[in-house]
Amino acid sequence: MELFPRITTNPHQCGGRPCVRGMRIRVTDVLDLLATGLGIDEVLAELPDLERDDVIACLKFASRRVDHPILAA
Repeated sequence: MELFPRITTNPHQCGGRPCVRGMRIRVTDVLDLLATGLGIDEVLAELPDLERDDVIACLKFASRRVDHPILAA
């Protein structure tokens, strides 16, 4: 089972950056809107092709990307 089926990567689209469901909406686009203070409903209004589960998937994806152990030397 794919861990993030709503998050896709394609080397020929958006420079290979993670996108939402094959669209040209990058995970960083969604995260940037949330970081400016918009709520999920406002993000959905700004990007009407998205679904609520897409925004949640972006948050989970970002959380997993930064949650890795760092070995101290």
